[in-house]
Amino acid sequence: MKSISKMIIAGIIVSAVLIGVFAGCNRDSGDSGRARNGIPITLLATAGGENDFNLNMMRGFLTDAGFVVNVNIQPDFASWVTQVDAGNYDLALTGWTTVTGNPDYAVRSLFHSDGDSNRNGINNRRLDELIELAASQTPAEYVRTYTDMENVLVTDNAFYIPFYRNIRTLGVNTSVMRRDSVFLFPARSQNWEMNDYVNTALRETRPIMMSQGTGNLTSLDPVRANDGSINQLNSNINVRLVNLDSRDAVIPDGSLSWQYVIAQGNQDFYFVLRDDIHFARVVNNAAVNTGVRVGAEDVVFSLNRARDRTSVPDHRTFSLHESMNEISIVTDISLLESVRDSDTGRTLRQVMEQNTPTPIRTLTANKTQANNAQGVYQIVRVRTRIPFPQVLNYLAHQSAGIINEQQVMSINNFPVASYDRSIHTLYGDQAALTPGPTFNHHLWASGPYIPLYKNDYEIHFERNPGYMPGTNWAPKVRYVNMRFITDKDAEIAAFRSGETDLLFTVPPDRFDLITSNPDLDIIVIPSHAASYWLPNLNGVLSDVNLRLAVLYSVNQDDIMAFYQGRYFKSYSTLSSLMDTGNVLIHDMARVDQHLNRHWEGR
Repeated sequence: MKSISKMIIAGIIVSAVLIGVFAGCNRDSGDSGRARNGIPITLLATAGGENDFNLNMMRGFLTDAGFVVNVNIQPDFASWVTQVDAGNYDLALTGWTTVTGNPDYAVRSLFHSDGDSNRNGINNRRLDELIELAASQTPAEYVRTYTDMENVLVTDNAFYIPFYRNIRTLGVNTSVMRRDSVFLFPARSQNWEMNDYVNTALRETRPIMMSQGTGNLTSLDPVRANDGSINQLNSNINVRLVNLDSRDAVIPDGSLSWQYVIAQGNQDFYFVLRDDIHFARVVNNAAVNTGVRVGAEDVVFSLNRARDRTSVPDHRTFSLHESMNEISIVTDISLLESVRDSDTGRTLRQVMEQNTPTPIRTLTANKTQANNAQGVYQIVRVRTRIPFPQVLNYLAHQSAGIINEQQVMSINNFPVASYDRSIHTLYGDQAALTPGPTFNHHLWASGPYIPLYKNDYEIHFERNPGYMPGTNWAPKVRYVNMRFITDKDAEIAAFRSGETDLLFTVPPDRFDLITSNPDLDIIVIPSHAASYWLPNLNGVLSDVNLRLAVLYSVNQDDIMAFYQGRYFKSYSTLSSLMDTGNVLIHDMARVDQHLNRHWEGR
């Protein structure tokens, strides 16, 4: 790791000369096609860090292509959004992370005509058709469809100008934490239950110390937030039907399910449930087992609530779960023999009993009667509106966390339409966890940890004593403290001084600083984060030939050389998820060709 970090960081501090290479030189200024062009292009970005480097590189590429480049630099993301909405740009630097690990999430919101993050107004019938077709297919089928979609998006229309894809990093103090107990996933949040100390005698007394950049938590209700303030927290507060592994494969390990099955037709999904998870609550500032089992009834309530945008005020994740049409508890045991697995053709029983601790003898709709040791199980069926295997990835997302109906509705005990922020406290509001006049700890946790309290500086957690006790998935360490440190340099200083044990998102230009301490290590994996340029389809780049000229002016070899192996080449937001065979080739001849077609068409 330490040798890699030296290689990666060598070129990060950019001199004026290096910036000049990208921003000022015009290697082909003698070419008549580009010299006569002079088309103005405005680049929009937020200020600081890598954005400054990327802005200068793109300016250099476009200048070499003959464009006249202007820049519109905004101080923050909110201002950037305002400029995009106002159309004050031709190319806007932005990014996307596929937090569910599946390609539908990587494309639908951004590129479908109805996508809620389709900021530049892409409206292409063929794109919509391919997105819908791929959503109905299994991974064995959809690579060809997504390749066709990527060709429509980038190769043919340049609705998207790729730049690179990023890495994901996690700093670990290996003198405190067992390195092999700390996991980092491309999409999934870090799972705390596996974390352990080198000195296991510390498990019951010393909290694992972590940090994050924001302490203003949107909500600890899983459906009312989907942002960096809560994703990791909620993922460890509430269990889900399935999880993702290090390759983003959907797995039952560490989830509420022993096993899942995609039925033939790709529209029905079955989950056989564990009986060894109970909800935790907080009494006298300590986590206690409520004695209330997490079961199929809780799954039905939670997922119906997740898919219904009117189920709660300010529902922020319903679009992830709209594909679900019906969630039900299975009691007809004959389905175990009649329903068959989509990929293998084996029966439901044959697939499920590969993982269950005992054969399935009977099914029950009452979670209190489930007894896996005696062969009594609960099975939940999720039926989607159309064939949609990727629903499983959304069920692994924190917004599909399982919560308790009675507890939630005892807090949200008023009509949704009458909600008044100044009067009502909703389930999961951070105010209920903050000591003072608003303190009324009402959270129940189905996951490995439950928050004890929050203040302006940190939030304290204790393990759920009713979470898979006696198994490998029972949390190893009793306490976790998440500190709120808004300044990255201060967060790094806290990690280097031993105040924190884990450091999420290590800036590569700090790798050498951190790894100079032999006790500190950095986990580095490819991420699903893609950086790209968004073309304004209503301005000068409404002409596809100009967009294609921009596309082929981008030199990803130069980008990779500049960042010295730190990032990866990209063709779209799908590049980290599958190999479509598409590669962006820098080609000034094609730049000239498309510029000439632009002028010929005028």
